[in-house]
Amino acid sequence: MLNPVQTALLVLDYQPAILAALPDGEGYGHRAALLARVEAIVSDVRAAGGTVAHVRVGFTAADWDTIPAANKSFAPVARHRLMHHEDPAVAIHHRLAPRDGDIEVRKVRYGAMSTTDLDRRLRERGIDTLVVAGVSTGGAVLSTVVDAADRDYRLYVLSDGVADPDSEVHRALLDHVFPTRAHVIDSAELRVLLRAG
Repeated sequence: MLNPVQTALLVLDYQPAILAALPDGEGYGHRAALLARVEAIVSDVRAAGGTVAHVRVGFTAADWDTIPAANKSFAPVARHRLMHHEDPAVAIHHRLAPRDGDIEVRKVRYGAMSTTDLDRRLRERGIDTLVVAGVSTGGAVLSTVVDAADRDYRLYVLSDGVADPDSEVHRALLDHVFPTRAHVIDSAELRVLLRAG
């Protein structure tokens, strides 16, 4: 059971540029099916009185300039001036557009909290429980779950709300890594928990 008022759904990196790495179509882990599921989850959380927190990655020129060459993941982004924060492909997907009362933050690394004020904003609302949906399982989701666990949040990872271009990494994280830090549930189980709360 969870208390929706103390719960936030983190919607990580649901941006056209990042979703493009997933296969198109309706199959499990495919872009269209994933978007439809997360769109429904967002609606369910709002209807129950929970908070939706949108987290997107995007860079300003100043952000690019501070990324060191040693950063294996983000140095190429800086070098090629990719993922500019004003690029429409870096916006939150229109099907999940933020509404009044939602939280929206822009990050410049994988994790949702390390380069944002998200933790403070969640705490100010009395939120102690996070439900994580995101792309990709081995990037934003992994970094956020590990960080949030260290910050003592009660955590749920939505097995059908996360996806990764690498299916082996995705499965290993859901089966072996996330269960040590979070409850791994699907969207149907989340609906039951929201109703019970």
